[in-house]
Formats: sequence, structure tokens, C-alpha cells
Amino acid sequence: MAKTKKQPRPKAETPKGFRDYFGSDVSERAEMLGTIAAVYHRYGFDALESSAVETVEALGKFLPDVDRPNEGVFAWQEADEDGRGDWLALRYDLTAPLARVYAQYRNDLPTPYRRDAMVPVWRNEKPGPGRYRQFYQCDADTVGTASMAADAEICAMLSDTLEEVGIPRGDYLVRVNNRKVLNGVLETMGLVEDVARRDAVLRTVDKFDKVGEGGVKELLTKGRLDASGAYIDGVGLSEDQAAPVLAFLTSKDDDAAITLNNLRAAVGGSQSGLEGVAELEQIADLLSAQGYGPDRVEIDPSVVRGLGYYTGPVFEAELTFDILDEKGRKRQFGSVAGGGRYDDLVKRFTGQAVPATGVSIGVDRLLAALREKGRISSTSAGPVVVTVMDRDRMADYQAMVGELRQAGIRAEVYLGNPKNFGNQLKYADRRASPVAIIEGGEEKDRGVVQIKDLILGAKIAENATLEEWKSRPSQFEVPRAELVAKVQEILDGQGE
Repeated sequence: MAKTKKQPRPKAETPKGFRDYFGSDVSERAEMLGTIAAVYHRYGFDALESSAVETVEALGKFLPDVDRPNEGVFAWQEADEDGRGDWLALRYDLTAPLARVYAQYRNDLPTPYRRDAMVPVWRNEKPGPGRYRQFYQCDADTVGTASMAADAEICAMLSDTLEEVGIPRGDYLVRVNNRKVLNGVLETMGLVEDVARRDAVLRTVDKFDKVGEGGVKELLTKGRLDASGAYIDGVGLSEDQAAPVLAFLTSKDDDAAITLNNLRAAVGGSQSGLEGVAELEQIADLLSAQGYGPDRVEIDPSVVRGLGYYTGPVFEAELTFDILDEKGRKRQFGSVAGGGRYDDLVKRFTGQAVPATGVSIGVDRLLAALREKGRISSTSAGPVVVTVMDRDRMADYQAMVGELRQAGIRAEVYLGNPKNFGNQLKYADRRASPVAIIEGGEEKDRGVVQIKDLILGAKIAENATLEEWKSRPSQFEVPRAELVAKVQEILDGQGE
């Protein structure tokens, strides 16, 4: 008789492109989300948590082919009696679900509808360093108004949000551009109907930050050698044809009025381009009226942010301070948020034009930025640990921890094997506990407890001489009735 083949044990490993988040990571993110939510709420946005699963048809960007939807989403086909159910997918962003929600509930929602959302999204893309397939987005959108005041408000709110989470003024810039301006440039070049060349120009414009004016000129015309020595074919424009694009990309000046005049020259007589410049001027004036100057928000034609998706203003928040990369070279931290006006998304469902604008903040990148600035650490304080000297007196220890919790102090009783007291202190160290409570039989008889300041004890043991140790005790004996007050005093001292 053949032996039954053993089922192999599952591997205890995270799927590729995903990660697990532990205590401090979760609490830091929750604190940041709370701070951002408070700013959004102050601006009048209401929270929305839409379904994590949408039909692929509703997502719109990815449609089913013969076997499965295109790359980019985690999708599956819902089985029905004929085996031909709808394709469903995990949401890959929060904008497409918003369009569906607004179209579905538009008769019940106020117009304009202002919503914020702070939930995870999933993208079936190739993972890389710092790039995961599940991550949080933090969005705020206004649906149902074409007023540039909505776009200006997004920029002001983005500025406020960065400052409130801990990015000081001077370490960031919110940069604003407009898709209509680039459309005007393409019109003057005669490329509006030439889809292939137009898209090639857009891709080249997107490389301006990397290759500069000279590199863009080469890519628009005859081509160029890249850093590796490989030759990249150009779009094939003449220098005269390329000139409006270069004028557009280099039109930025320290004075916003001069930037706007340069943009007017770049778009020539294009009505779409002039309309875009006028919208940028409105946004600048509205921001100035609220006290948001170019030190916080500026007009910058080099912002391109997937211009094919947006229909009007686009914005990007960039952190301007330097960090060191993995090779020790200085580089700027870069973008942590972006968005813009997308007036055609809801129309897919309703057939009617519905203007909309919004922004998305990358929470994980913001957290990484704050760590680079030393504004947060990767560790957080653990609970006060009440050690167990006598397992038969567990009720006494639970009474202590109960009093601490009632006073708002995070605390726990050691629930492992109490036989080895050293292991209890090792446990407290691993938990990053600030204080340990000790009450043996002798302390119980005298009505006292020992309170050990673990933070101070570690510092003294690492840095101090024996005399300094004696002058700065890290363990205190206090009456049992003073337990909570003494622990609070020690915690307050650690905070200082």
C-alpha cells in the first residue's frame, strides 16, 4: 500500500511586493492619518470609505482581455451559472471609485461634493525598493464645480497639511501647472491631430527634470546619447517646431507675473492655452489673497504629472531638502503628493460633464521624509510592565495594572513563566517598556513597591561612572498607595 504523501507545510513568508507592519509603524501612520484628517475636516471635507472591490468596467482604466484584465490590477472573474461573471478588481486608486460613488448617489449628495478618503489601495505592478503592491493613499476631492477656487483650495490645504505633519516652511513647495497650457503649445506646433507625435512630445516633456533643456531639445529633434552610451531616437521635429515646447518648459521666473506672461507667449494664439494661463492666474490670485505666497505655492510649467489624465490645473508637492542616497550622494527627497483637475471621469457613468479636482498624499513617503528629518523615530514607548514575583498573587498584580490603566497609563502584567526574574526584565526591554514594577513578598509585607526607571537605568549603565550612578538612582521604593503617582512622575520626566 502506497504511503500517503505528506502535505508540505506552507512557507511563512510575505507575498512578493507586500510587507507586514508592526507596532511603531502602525501607530506612526495612524497618528499621521489623524493629523491629515483633521486638516481635511477643517476645510469642510467629509470622510468616505468606498468598497475595496470594484468592477473592472467601473475602474475603466483596465478592461478585460481574453483571459484576464490588463496588468496593473489584482482582478478575478466572478463565477456565475454560465461561468461568465463580471470581472472584479481591488481598487488601484481612490479617484475611479469616487467617480462611481458620485454617479451612483448623485441625487442624494450635495453639489459640490467634498470627500476625503484614507485607505489602502492595491497595484499589480513590479515591486522594487520602497515600492509595494499595497499602500495607503490619502485623498481629498471636490466634485461638481468648475471654479478655480476649488483648485486653489486644494493647494492651500496641501500646504497646511505638510506643515502640520512636521514639514517646515522652506522644506517643501506646492508647484502648479495646467494641462490646457501644454495643449495650447501642441496647437501652435500643429500636433493636436498627430496622436503619435503628440504622445511622443508628452513623454519627452515628462523627462525635463532628468535631462534638462538641452536633453529635451535633442529628444524632440534628432535624438541623444543617454548616460549609458545608448542612442535614443528623437521625435524628429525641426528646431522651429520644438521651440514652443522649450519656451513652455523654460518660462518659469521668480516673479509669477513674468512666468504667466512667458506662458502666454509660448501658447501664441491658442484659445485653450490662453484659457489655461488665465486659470493659473486665478489660482495665484486666490492663493495670494489667503496669504499663500511663492515660498509655499508657485506656478511651475515643468510639472507634468501624467498630463494625459488631467484636463486643467495639476499640482505636485515636492520636498526640497537634501538626503543621502544608498551611495552617499546628495539628492532631493522629491514628490510626496500630487493631483489635479479631471473633468471627464464621472462623465463615463452619467454621459454628462461633471467637473472635479483633487489631490492624493503618499503617506508612506511622508513618514519616510519625517524620519529623514529626525522628526519621528522608528521606535515607540512600550507599556509599563508589572512583574510577577509570586504567581499565587496574580490578583495583586492585576490590581496594580488596573489602577495604572484607570489613570490613562499604558500597562500590562507579565504573563510568561515568572520563574526567572531576569527574563521578565529582558521582556520589558524588548517591549521598550519605560518602567517596571516589582513587588515581592517582602515588599508586600511592608506595603511598598519597587519602581524601576528602565530608560534612565539604560542611559546610566551605558554612559555614567559609578559615582554618577549613585547620585542618580533609577529604582525607587514608594508606598503601595503612591504607585500611580510615582509612575506618572517618572513618565513625565522621561518625556522631558
